Amino acid sequence: MALPPSRALAYARAHRQDFLSELEEFARIPTVSAQPKHRADIRACAEWLAAHLSRIGLETVRIVPTAGNPLVYAAHAADDARPTLLIYGHYDVQPPDPLAEWHSPPFTPTRRGADLFGRGVCDDKGQLLTHIKALESYLAATGALPINVRCLFEGEEEIGSTHLFPFVARHPRTLAADAAVMSDTRMLGPGRPAISYAERGALYLEFSVRGAEQDLHSGNFGGAVHNPLQALCEIIAKLHDSDRRVAIPGFYDRVCSYFDDERARMARAAPSDRDILADARAHAPWGERGHTSYERITLRPALIVNGITGGYQGPGTKGIIPARATAKLSFRLVPRQDPLEVERLVRKHLAALTPPTVRSSIRTLSAAAPAVVDPRHPAMRAAAVAYRKGFGAAPAFIRSGGTIPILDALQRTLGVPTVLMGFALPDDRMHAPNEKFHIPNFFRGIDTSIWFMAELANWRSPRRAAGRITFPERQRD
Repeated sequence: MALPPSRALAYARAHRQDFLSELEEFARIPTVSAQPKHRADIRACAEWLAAHLSRIGLETVRIVPTAGNPLVYAAHAADDARPTLLIYGHYDVQPPDPLAEWHSPPFTPTRRGADLFGRGVCDDKGQLLTHIKALESYLAATGALPINVRCLFEGEEEIGSTHLFPFVARHPRTLAADAAVMSDTRMLGPGRPAISYAERGALYLEFSVRGAEQDLHSGNFGGAVHNPLQALCEIIAKLHDSDRRVAIPGFYDRVCSYFDDERARMARAAPSDRDILADARAHAPWGERGHTSYERITLRPALIVNGITGGYQGPGTKGIIPARATAKLSFRLVPRQDPLEVERLVRKHLAALTPPTVRSSIRTLSAAAPAVVDPRHPAMRAAAVAYRKGFGAAPAFIRSGGTIPILDALQRTLGVPTVLMGFALPDDRMHAPNEKFHIPNFFRGIDTSIWFMAELANWRSPRRAAGRITFPERQRD
């Protein structure tokens, strides 16, 4: 018989303030994976997380060194006859810049009203912690878990999960599971839970244009040589056509056309153009003609200019023609688009657009494939029941415009369907200044995770992650 969740729920509700304080402690560690200066902080956070998992009573806890940031692995056995759940999350965060726009220091978690503000409180430390606190609630209240659990937490999700993929490929037995769950997505709004069944892929590139060997005096050479910063802007301006489609030959060759009934079904659960505009706090919509805003961020691919640098950035003036200019470009990709194939198309097109007056180069930063999960899977149905009990509302099944690099690897390499249980609100400002997590959602997320494990315990799995857990003590990936 499965363990009843009532005692675990009672424990969670009695310890809510303790859980919130632990989230604040977790979020104080500045785990910015994109910045090498935070390598020591990332290591300290991995140690904090491992110690926390040991303290709540998980049987097996390991910090796994990699050539990059460490992984944290944990496992707890209940009964070989019961399903095994793999819990994934990431403890690294986005850079907090621009710092001047924060109302409180990004790594000093601050409560204001019903929200907790700070970098990573939502993406993904708060959402990750909902599952850890659910595990703690079961173990503290009943001394056992209703299912077998394996945890995999990484410190490189925000930079492409480079060293997680080889670990997954090399250790399928260690990570064997009947289903996986991750919470790194959004709800539709307050009291409107959602389960994402599709995520877009991503490709991140750095495109540089170079002119002279050094900055030039703009009085001596202005008008006589091509400014690399201007050339870069001219190239970028040609990357979209008049219909706001990506103007790279072959880019849309593998993009699926969706039938009207699919678009109509999506529209019933989708936020409106007005809702999306309000969430973005933008003045007017923009994007590929012939599609709604929701379709543009889920069914359609996109090219985004994430940043441009070049020339003098300090106060006052400096009369130069910069020697170099760089743009960071990202592509959000939809099912059937291969990031490696798109990269080849982009390289060919940017080379063709580069005028003979300058030289250009491209560096690939990261890539991730798109992924789709069958919404009819029993684990998805268990999640829907858990949401109804945790939030008091049935979830909508939606597509997401974001990218979770490991999602495709779990499905393709391990054959594990992944449930995306989001607890973030659309206005939680993930990746932006003043990121926040709605505190009631943190607590309801813990309750929902408890219910999810209880529902999974009643699932008769078509396969069992049988056998004793094996773990390579000194394996480096």
